[in-house]
Amino acid sequence: MGLTDFTVRDAVEADLPAIVEIYNQTIPGRMVTADTEPVTVESRLPWFRAHNPAKRPLWVALEHGQVCAWLSLNSFYGRPAYFPTAEVSLYVAESHRRRGLGQGLLERIIAHAPACEVRTLLGFIWAHNEPSMKLFAAHGFTPWGHLPRVAVLDGIERDLVIVGRRLTA
Repeated sequence: MGLTDFTVRDAVEADLPAIVEIYNQTIPGRMVTADTEPVTVESRLPWFRAHNPAKRPLWVALEHGQVCAWLSLNSFYGRPAYFPTAEVSLYVAESHRRRGLGQGLLERIIAHAPACEVRTLLGFIWAHNEPSMKLFAAHGFTPWGHLPRVAVLDGIERDLVIVGRRLTA
């Protein structure tokens, strides 16, 4: 299985409840996000509206018309000189993991990012999230930064690894 088994398109606002549901599925496992409580659709509207297909896409992957994964490019650090650098966010519904969907979406954004004027992709990954670390490493991302014990999840201090990949020379 792989991305060819799914439809990928730009997200529309009607997709936001499904995007939020997939995101919220990751919170209890403490492997993906620094959020500790579920987020609301309303709280994610500004984030959603900050994306645009030309420069900061937000894609959804669908199977049988249902959103089962999403990927976004997010501006890094919010200042103009950093525009050519973007953070990749990638979330797959629990029911669709280990089917090649994350791999396919990551490959697609690597190929598409230069059209968005992005030259550098970053990922912010918990050091204990081995599946994500392996996925990004398999696609040419290397560790660029290690922030030890920068977060506390359920009383456990956690490290954050910043991985990066240059897309152009």
